[in-house]
Amino acid sequence: MDGSGTTRSRWATLLFGAAVVAVALNQRPAVVAVAPLLGELRDDTGLSPAMAGLLTTLPVLCFGAFAPLAPRTARRVGLETAVAASLLVLAAGIALRLFPPVALLYAGSLLAGAAIAVANVLMPAYVKREATRPGVVMGLYSASLNIGAAVGAAATVPFAAAVGWGWRGGLGSWLVLALAALALWLPVAGTGRAHRAARSAVPGGSSWSLLRQPLARQVTLFIGLQSVQFYSLGAWLPTLLADAGVPVSEGGLLLGLSNAAGAVGALLAPAQAGRMRHQRPLVLAVLATYVAGLGGLLLVPGQGTLVWVAAFGLAQGSGFALALTLIVLRSPTPLTAARLGGVAQCLGYLLAAAGPVVLGWLYGLTGGWTTPLLLLVACLVPMTWAGWGAARDAVLATGEQPRAVSPV
Repeated sequence: MDGSGTTRSRWATLLFGAAVVAVALNQRPAVVAVAPLLGELRDDTGLSPAMAGLLTTLPVLCFGAFAPLAPRTARRVGLETAVAASLLVLAAGIALRLFPPVALLYAGSLLAGAAIAVANVLMPAYVKREATRPGVVMGLYSASLNIGAAVGAAATVPFAAAVGWGWRGGLGSWLVLALAALALWLPVAGTGRAHRAARSAVPGGSSWSLLRQPLARQVTLFIGLQSVQFYSLGAWLPTLLADAGVPVSEGGLLLGLSNAAGAVGALLAPAQAGRMRHQRPLVLAVLATYVAGLGGLLLVPGQGTLVWVAAFGLAQGSGFALALTLIVLRSPTPLTAARLGGVAQCLGYLLAAAGPVVLGWLYGLTGGWTTPLLLLVACLVPMTWAGWGAARDAVLATGEQPRAVSPV
């Protein structure tokens, strides 16, 4: 990459933003679409509860397992090509789930999870390279992740009914979104950059060596514990609310409210983070919002439920978006951002995959939600410590010089 930036036209800037949003919207529907269809899917295939549960856990495990491959892929073929390939693989994974036998359902989920893992890591690196105001663009990207999750959860069953192919039609409907994003990404990716670096200039070295630095470990722990909060409570929130006397029909709506509040937080937090030398006030704001949401669900879940769910959603949306933005801000170059993102998301998602299992085990052991929620509250302590360190005004020491980017 050369050191000179070039200016995008207004139209090119709008297309750049649309491409980022299109990719982000595809990062969650293929995953969250399974849960609303599990009942029908099990009736049709005869899957046991454990094997059906694996369908929802497998993509999260893939997020962690395949994240370290993203920087290597980007070094070989370039950021834009790697993201385009991830969309193509995502489309292939969704398509596989349309066909029997059941083994293809798992194979498709594996491919989808691997594709999303690559895009999860590389999109912040792409934003780091292409945007002079990465906080604003990361806010747009993170909010789109939440919107994609909310729409995926809410629209899959209606899509299945409209298409008329049962659960396979509901899962396959997201193929259109993946192909549309690919069609938009190909001509737009990299606009505003007239020159690229020679591949020999792309930094090498092991991504894992970054963990020798406390800053990288703090970013990793922060994003990991954020993911634990999201996936743990997200998996059990409808059950928790039903146990508190909230009608089952309202549980899904409240989960949607949580995602909507998360989208607002995800839009605002990165933009604010990009304007600050250090982001410690935002870490404290995320902590306070988590305490309000989890505290309400712990003490009076059946009263003021709307407030507690919205507070938790706001906390997880802004917190996770802040964690992704810290990957960008703490990295001197785009490929360092990809390397850090690969390590942080690998360990973070593997940790997050255990969250729903541990909460479910504690729920079964104690017969209530007090102990599981107290565990999530306790996790806020190391999360805040890690966020406080990760939010300081510093970048990783890699021996690389920051490079100029295109104004966006």
